[in-house]
Amino acid sequence: MTETAPKRTTVLVADDHEVVREGTRALIVREANFEVCGMARDGREAVEMATKLQPDIVVLDVTMPELDGVEVVRQIRRHSRETRILIFSGLQSEEVIAELFRAGVKSYIRKGDPAGNLVAALHALAEDKPFFTPGVSDVLFSRFLHDDSTTAKTAAAEETLSSREREILRLVAQGGSNKSVAAALGVSTRTVETHRAAIMRKLHATSTAELVRYAIRNGIIEA
Repeated sequence: MTETAPKRTTVLVADDHEVVREGTRALIVREANFEVCGMARDGREAVEMATKLQPDIVVLDVTMPELDGVEVVRQIRRHSRETRILIFSGLQSEEVIAELFRAGVKSYIRKGDPAGNLVAALHALAEDKPFFTPGVSDVLFSRFLHDDSTTAKTAAAEETLSSREREILRLVAQGGSNKSVAAALGVSTRTVETHRAAIMRKLHATSTAELVRYAIRNGIIEA
């Protein structure tokens, strides 16, 4: 009687740096019963490939072109409910880490952590178990143990931004004018102005510089 081969765990790697993508792929293919089913270079491509391939796991960077990590997680969770998401990022913002877990992330590994942590996280996720290092767990527990009204206010504000508003915020923070943002998104300048005013109000921002700082701090764009 022939034994059935164990099911292979499929992994999509999403990072805008080729060296990181290839290094991550090399780590994964060494593990028995794991295979890399795709490599995405930006946030939008990550969502498209996850929707098409339905991988078991997505290894995802937070700060990528096209869509930021939080929005990528939300869209993947919407189109591929069974996919588990492992954040592999150098970003250490407490607000972003907390927002990512609220969006449905199961594990978070920092790029400065030992490579063994990434492998351990993959094996844990293959069994549908969460995995995060002590540094990340400290961040998560501190959110529950300490009442920081300023942080809570900022996180609440970020949560109210729509997908379109987050996209406009990213383009504006990258230096786009209302006209160029409108052209990039295929909408009217008036529509961009309306969304921009709503973003400023929700984030309690009074200048474009504040929007840029917010976008960098929350992983929407890279510094």
